[in-house]
Amino acid sequence: MKTILPILLKDGYKVGHKFQYPEGTTLVYSNMTPRHSRNPEIPEIVFFGLQYFIREYLVRQFNEAFFGQPKEAVLKAYARRMDHYLGKDAVGYEHIAALHDLGYLPLEIKALPEGSQVPMRVPVLTIRNTLPEFFWLTNMLETLMSAIIWKPCTSATTAFRYLKTFTRYAAETVGADRSFIPWQGHDFSFRGMSGVEDALMSGAGHLLSFAGTDTIPAIDFLETYYGADCEAELIGGSVPATEHSVMCMGSQDGEIETFERLITKVYPAGVVSIVSDTWDFWQVITDFLPALKDKILARDGKVVIRPDSGDPVKIIVGDEDAIPGSPEYKGAIVCLWETFGGNFTEKGYKLLDSHIGLIYGDSITTERQEAILEGLKRKGFASYNVVLGIGSYTYEYVTRDTFGFAMKATYGEVNGEGRAIFKDPKTDDGTKKSAKGLMQVYRSEATGRLELKDQCSWEEEQQGELKTVFRDGKLLTEETLAGIRERIKQQLQQPAIVPVL
Repeated sequence: MKTILPILLKDGYKVGHKFQYPEGTTLVYSNMTPRHSRNPEIPEIVFFGLQYFIREYLVRQFNEAFFGQPKEAVLKAYARRMDHYLGKDAVGYEHIAALHDLGYLPLEIKALPEGSQVPMRVPVLTIRNTLPEFFWLTNMLETLMSAIIWKPCTSATTAFRYLKTFTRYAAETVGADRSFIPWQGHDFSFRGMSGVEDALMSGAGHLLSFAGTDTIPAIDFLETYYGADCEAELIGGSVPATEHSVMCMGSQDGEIETFERLITKVYPAGVVSIVSDTWDFWQVITDFLPALKDKILARDGKVVIRPDSGDPVKIIVGDEDAIPGSPEYKGAIVCLWETFGGNFTEKGYKLLDSHIGLIYGDSITTERQEAILEGLKRKGFASYNVVLGIGSYTYEYVTRDTFGFAMKATYGEVNGEGRAIFKDPKTDDGTKKSAKGLMQVYRSEATGRLELKDQCSWEEEQQGELKTVFRDGKLLTEETLAGIRERIKQQLQQPAIVPVL
């Protein structure tokens, strides 16, 4: 897609705000904050995506498509767009010319470390202009910052919730071993996302907590923007897997032969995932797999069965309303255990033989994840018996309002006088009530959680957890995937916040 002139990446009403601020305005100080969770069980978000925003938009796109272009061409393009949007000469653009002459974005962004768990109503970042004449630039970026940052934060938060659940059930049913957890949540969302950039940002958020992914370019995203290196570390991975067209091409009458060919000739070793509900999943489980048992157990690797339709809880755990003793009643894991057996974990739960496994990648939600793992536990099976695919229903069925992300100004200066800026609508339920003045984010000694102190002095604002990451056109710090993952890992040990209902 053509790179749009970055100074135009804003809501239309932003165009005139430079002229609307009071005469003598020299500073606008704003913040981005998750204001309210629509899910009371998620009182904190995982902050992620700012470094991508800075590197891609504030550095690359502004340098290449604005500062790096001839001034006359930039002003001509801006004037053309405004003249045919608001009317001929409706707005001036001397300020755009002055910014181009300056040659960099006179802004300072202070932020929390990426990967941090941030409670509701605590800012993840602040932004202000560093030269008085460019006060208008701070909130001009609100639209772009909001559009880019809310989604990777939301997906990273969702993935972390899956991670916490897998970790809890591993502790209860497996023991000290945590090696399989990174592969238990697999990203299947790419095809259902709102465009490639959406898929990359969301897919990268998933990979903060997991290693399993089918969103290949999310790996490139993390190498490009977060210092990752697939030759030096595991960023993301998958296994060979079939799809329905492969199984159908082998014909229904030849389905068992397709299974046999896949596991003995195409993939005689290693892990291979085979979609198994093309026609009759229960025939595969109770007829084909027992017939192929010796070949499966003789392989140096694992055959992973993939059901892809129906109610995942009933398919995996069993359907109590089905005929007692039937495969449907028992569920897939019990059926696989009856055929292949396995071992017991240190916690005393059944774990399928290492040559066989199951992945379910359709319609998995956090609620169904909990139901599947709890159902298996009740039947005496460890959580490591399943891998769950997380798709676009989970990662796309969200909005900016899922966690109430908003970027708002809280402080400004006019003629050298500081002014606290805030909103507190009488018609609101409290969600849009904003903080006031300068901000400090600090870590509570009592709880270890991040908290906000507003209406600060400049001296207080300079302290705390918000650190300068961007100033005057340059990224000053660098977050790495490895560092963020370590932060995620450490936060798994924190006690959960008790939701306020």
